[in-house]
Amino acid sequence: MAAMVGLFWVTPDAVYVGSPPNAIGIGVRLTAGGLEAMDPDSPRAWTWAELRSAVVEDVPGHNPVGRATKALGAMLSAAIGTDYLGEGPPEMTLRLETEEGVQEVTVHAAAAGYPAEEARLSQDLLDRFVAGTADPRAVEEWGREHALEGTPDPRAREALLHAWAQP
Repeated sequence: MAAMVGLFWVTPDAVYVGSPPNAIGIGVRLTAGGLEAMDPDSPRAWTWAELRSAVVEDVPGHNPVGRATKALGAMLSAAIGTDYLGEGPPEMTLRLETEEGVQEVTVHAAAAGYPAEEARLSQDLLDRFVAGTADPRAVEEWGREHALEGTPDPRAREALLHAWAQP
């Protein structure tokens, strides 16, 4: 079991931007040290200090019509790494800026659409991780203690994103 909070998929063992790695191993893990792009063909990692910015682009918007069906299909498709359930999970781009330039990593959305405020708060949190003004270990700790309880309600998710952004 895991929990979705904003743009993050939180398990007792790890935190991911978007969905967890699919069957072929593609995903982006958030750690206390930085970001890890898990790709069997070209794994990459960046420390928070190396990053000038980390921006999630192409975030699918929240659409209440058919949301539950689409969300379930997107999560299952992302988890099994296939288009088995239709169009497959929406793709987002994680745009990372370093001294060497910009690199883009494709991540699969864990939901068919995200509420705008949660997406904004998630981006604010990523900005704070890059700036060193928030600690990713707060998200990891919450995952160890609460991820098995499942995804919190919308107000609780927003409160968590605010709390995790604190120094």
